[in-house]
Amino acid sequence: MDLSRIRDEPHEHDSLTFAIIGCAIEVHKAIGPGLKESVYENCLRREFAKRSFVYRCQPSVTVSYDGQTVGRSFRPDFIVGEAVVVELKAASAISPIHQSQVLSYMRASKLELGLIINLNVEILVRGVKRLILTKSE
Repeated sequence: MDLSRIRDEPHEHDSLTFAIIGCAIEVHKAIGPGLKESVYENCLRREFAKRSFVYRCQPSVTVSYDGQTVGRSFRPDFIVGEAVVVELKAASAISPIHQSQVLSYMRASKLELGLIINLNVEILVRGVKRLILTKSE
């Protein structure tokens, strides 16, 4: 699968991404900004479990090159529903390097949909970035 472009349009897993964001909003309302990523990760894990989400936390993602496994160094914060890569941040802003990181996770895991959720903001929706990769034309 050649994943090379980012697009901002509807995707078949949008209802799942909205539910994931809903979980993050619940966490953010309860504990607010200013904490470490690991705290948010633990809270989000509890929210996912309460809603019976199927997810993996800190899964090892295999990296292949030229048909060979070359590493297992990628560890996104979550893969939810075997469809969405979720990366949490507790930063002043989402930077281009954060976006590149999630795009790499998406390519390595062969998933088209990703969310970057920065919980270090006053209003959570301002800290959410959705990424979709498509096959190049």
